[in-house]
Amino acid sequence: MPWSKFDSNYTAPSGGRDLTFCGAIREGIDQAMGHDPRVFAIGLDADDKFGVFGSMSDLRHPERVIGTPISENAMTGVAIGAALSGLRPIHVHLRVDFMLTAMDQLVNYAAKWHDMFGRQSKLPLVVRGIVGRGWGCGAQHSQTLHGWFAHIPGLVVVTPSTPYDAKGLLLASIAHDQPVIFLEHRWLYKNTGPVPEAIYTLPLGVANTLHRGDRLTVVASSLAAMHALAAIRERGLDVDLIDPRTIKPLDIDTITASVRRTGRLLVIDHDFPFGGFAAEVCTQVVERAFTSLRRPPQRLCFPDLGMPSSPVLERAYYPSIERLGLAMQRAVEDALEIDPAAVEVVRS
Repeated sequence: MPWSKFDSNYTAPSGGRDLTFCGAIREGIDQAMGHDPRVFAIGLDADDKFGVFGSMSDLRHPERVIGTPISENAMTGVAIGAALSGLRPIHVHLRVDFMLTAMDQLVNYAAKWHDMFGRQSKLPLVVRGIVGRGWGCGAQHSQTLHGWFAHIPGLVVVTPSTPYDAKGLLLASIAHDQPVIFLEHRWLYKNTGPVPEAIYTLPLGVANTLHRGDRLTVVASSLAAMHALAAIRERGLDVDLIDPRTIKPLDIDTITASVRRTGRLLVIDHDFPFGGFAAEVCTQVVERAFTSLRRPPQRLCFPDLGMPSSPVLERAYYPSIERLGLAMQRAVEDALEIDPAAVEVVRS
């Protein structure tokens, strides 16, 4: 059965079995290999006994899991060649930071091949990068960089936040005929949620509204989306929380529709602020819904500094759930202050 024949589900099921985020990734890879003999995985320690933090353990086709030398640029070239030859490689990196040594291959070759050859060629390559803070890993092993990859025409950038999204978006990425950067935050790996056993795909470029509200639109992806949702529930905030699922293509229509209703925008982005994803969302909303905004759009990002190695400083560097909740609460209270009818409802 071709990949296009599988159903696309837009909302997670209720009930049923639960999987961890890591388990959903593993199942997606396992099912993709079982469904399509062209799918294989390569990468540093891809065949290690730890299975890339468990996300590639006990696959049914271990002969299609290939460990590679510490030569990311060359091995990315191998993956690109395999994709151009008709295979569907998954190239896994234990840290997104290691992908930086392969930027020539990713930016100058993989991303551009489709356009350079009149959009007649296919390059079905999934590049998995594990992102985010660890245990004092420092500035060179704690980055996310989704905004950087999204800057490049020809690259799809996926940032799942739930186990359901992780499996469905990964299978959609494997089925996609052009290169996909698939970024997984390590702090999500132990999170659990409902995941269907069947093969399913989620459409790339369609956002998911995690919480409905009327006073503020919040856009957040990956771990930031999960932390924002926890803060909203803890404080009972009247917030529209939108998880883009894919940074590029971006579902700006869903975001602007929400802003036209709420009049306010806060983008929470676990990445650097200057020229990043948060800045792009704010700009596009201003371009499309300027007259609906009652306040300037706001961003809550990392400091414009590298991640510190000290665990104490690392915790301060990352926006905590408490800090996210406080930022959203202040924005909601600001909305109430200028809405006399709403203030009266709250007082009563």
